[in-house]
Amino acid sequence: MKAKTIDIIKSSGEKVKFSLEKLRRSLRYSGADNETVSKIIDVVRDELYHGISTKEIYNRAYALLKSKKSYLASKYKLKRAIYELGPTGFPFERFIGAILKYSGYEVEIGSILKGVCVSHEIDVIAQKNNESILVECKFHGEQGLNCNVKIPLYIHSRYNDVKANWEVITNKGKLTQGWVVTNTRFTKDAIAYGTCANLYLLSWDYPKDNGLKDRIDRLGLYPITVSTLLTNNEKQFLLSRGVVLFRELVDNAFYLDHLGLSDVRKDKVLGEIKMLCHK
Repeated sequence: MKAKTIDIIKSSGEKVKFSLEKLRRSLRYSGADNETVSKIIDVVRDELYHGISTKEIYNRAYALLKSKKSYLASKYKLKRAIYELGPTGFPFERFIGAILKYSGYEVEIGSILKGVCVSHEIDVIAQKNNESILVECKFHGEQGLNCNVKIPLYIHSRYNDVKANWEVITNKGKLTQGWVVTNTRFTKDAIAYGTCANLYLLSWDYPKDNGLKDRIDRLGLYPITVSTLLTNNEKQFLLSRGVVLFRELVDNAFYLDHLGLSDVRKDKVLGEIKMLCHK
């Protein structure tokens, strides 16, 4: 049976035809060479069956990639690693704040601002060049859930309430824009409304070539959860200590001592960081 005739099940429950090219692109995105990509595709294609889930396909490709080079598997699992920042949205807010900080912004997380009508807790306030933006983060802990138009509608109303009182409550420069950031995707209506309302929308793959995935890769700002060498409990320990970026461990390696890692394992983790994050 040819791969292109196989029906697979997405995380949303939708049935689609398996795309060999999509799998090839995702493996190339990890940085794997053509020979490695071809070998993994050959194995996965032979194991396909009608009704297989995208999760099963991912797990198999991930395991094969990990057996080659762990840092390639780390990059391959980026999307899932962001889901693993949950179950609450707070680590995701800190992660977005960290990305903005590395982009030259001064950031504040979880501030309370008084609007004209009511007070609002703002996920991230980011300031640069005497201008400020308000960033609201919408974290989904499950794949297949997208941000519909209700999200930017709601956030736009909160932004306008704060903006109307901005000069009274703060001296953080001119308030120029509201952002909506999600780890999944926006629906077409959400994008249409965001564009019309002058909200900046940032999702996994939007805007094109400058989405969350692109920014992370460009800056080497991978979340701690991408590691293939740390256990889930170890990652949660680090997140509880405020370590959200993998690269932070290079300058704060003492956290690895707190985990009780052996010198050999510690060196492997630091090596994984340097390969992945360009450190």
